[in-house]
Amino acid sequence: MKKDIYVLGTGLSHNGSSVLLKNGRVLVGIEKERLSRIKHDGGNDSLTTEYCLKAAGIGLDEIDLVVQCENFVIPSKNEFKGPRVFKNYPDEKFVSISHHLAHAYSVIGTCPYKKFNVLVIDGCGSPYDQCNDENLPDLKELNLNSSDGLICEKDSYYHYDGTKLHTLFKDFSPLNTQKSPWLPTTNHSIGGFYSAISHYCFGNMDDVGKLMGLAPLGKPEIQHEAFYFEKGRVFLSPQWDQPLTTPAHHWEGFKQNRQHYANMAFWAQREVERAVEYILESRLKGETATPLAYTGGVALNAVANSRLIRKGVVNQLYIEPAAADNGIALGCAFYGWLEIVKGKRQIHDGSTCFGSSYSFSASKETINTLKNCSIKELDEENLLEQTARLIANNKTVGWFQGGCEFGPRALGRRSILANPSNRSMQDHINSHIKFREDFRPFAPSILPEELHNLFQDKLNSPYMILVDRPIDSAINQLAAVIHVDGSSRTQTVEKEWNSRFYKLLKTLKKHTGVGAVLNTSFNKKGQPMVEKPEEAIGLFLNSAMDALVIENHLISKQSFVY
Repeated sequence: MKKDIYVLGTGLSHNGSSVLLKNGRVLVGIEKERLSRIKHDGGNDSLTTEYCLKAAGIGLDEIDLVVQCENFVIPSKNEFKGPRVFKNYPDEKFVSISHHLAHAYSVIGTCPYKKFNVLVIDGCGSPYDQCNDENLPDLKELNLNSSDGLICEKDSYYHYDGTKLHTLFKDFSPLNTQKSPWLPTTNHSIGGFYSAISHYCFGNMDDVGKLMGLAPLGKPEIQHEAFYFEKGRVFLSPQWDQPLTTPAHHWEGFKQNRQHYANMAFWAQREVERAVEYILESRLKGETATPLAYTGGVALNAVANSRLIRKGVVNQLYIEPAAADNGIALGCAFYGWLEIVKGKRQIHDGSTCFGSSYSFSASKETINTLKNCSIKELDEENLLEQTARLIANNKTVGWFQGGCEFGPRALGRRSILANPSNRSMQDHINSHIKFREDFRPFAPSILPEELHNLFQDKLNSPYMILVDRPIDSAINQLAAVIHVDGSSRTQTVEKEWNSRFYKLLKTLKKHTGVGAVLNTSFNKKGQPMVEKPEEAIGLFLNSAMDALVIENHLISKQSFVY
């Protein structure tokens, strides 16, 4: 019998995570924020490493290889922002790789294509002298030199031929020092620019997803061009930050000048779309037959992604679901398996749900917290039937199933669900369950076979990182999941790796006539998605949520009878 081979990948930048492969396939993976309960947490990786080892039922001595990545440094094996678990681990089995290379291998390991191009665009990658890529460009050709300070990856373009990754083009930029107080990364970063506008509007750089939700409320009043383009490269204009005159320092200030910040978000979204489209057109040069795999934080911009497809800039597009730095660990693991272990590349099954599963253990403490609730254990058919009836009757349901999603989107494992046709659900959930801003939209999760009945572009979107527009006859059926600009960030639910959620939608269609549900992440503002049953129960009890499903248990605050 052959020995199992375990490769651990671990990412230590913001959005830290660890992923464990067994014989080249993902066995378990977790983002640090799910465990520490601190949103976008990173740095030390002891929590995530121990989680993976426990899930696999193995010790560190059984790990054949560890591959790590940060942003600006090569972390010590023994310590990085606190003691690490690798102190006694063999040096020869501990490898570091650079940032964009890790991003690239995250798509090599997960995308369905055999041969493809890879595009990485993010806020900031590794310094030039730490890059592991083959055929690095000469900095002089990019008009850069060491006197410019720390020079870091900006965007990277590769070709994967089925066995080997080839570097086609890489752009670098000096790290911002004092040229702009707004820019958190390099001087010409697309992701850095978007984060800067998030900071301007919301007072932090981590709410870029919120910025995308605000943009449709804006108007095209700002005509200033943030970027200029030259010889296939994107640069921030010298006066790009000219419109940044009145930053929001608190929520009251935002509300008082709301339209201004919406206009700023509209401008930022338009400029990012323009820059990404230019980069792709420059790299592809009209050749669209080769599929494209896209990753890096900018790849989570669902609106920009859909624009690329609609305009025909790219025909076959795979976007890594954990495209931001949470996916770095995934890339580290696959780099280790493919390039160091020399294992065979295996086509991934499409799932992005890598977390451990939990059972609902009705301990005395749990029962006491739920003493005013109805708790029923049901077989799957009855569970789906009763849950569908609750949703059809305008009840909100927390949905907790299996291992959690790896990445920023709730895909039917840690979700809050509601009737998509009830327009009032948007305000109700934002105000009384998630306790967040009123402009934040919700997504529809839909049966793939329903696409032609509901949406114009019929985009297959299993990871909720594309937007589509409902057809006229479906607008009332999807009233709660259509944003102010008429768009929806869709999820097409895959039966193969999301079986129970798919079955719920099939059951729901019997009651509503529509194979769709309002789906939003199971968390409240400022918190990561719930990881454990007790966290789900806590939000259920402390919000206006009507019912909670944990595996085969249906918990409700009233004895609903349908």
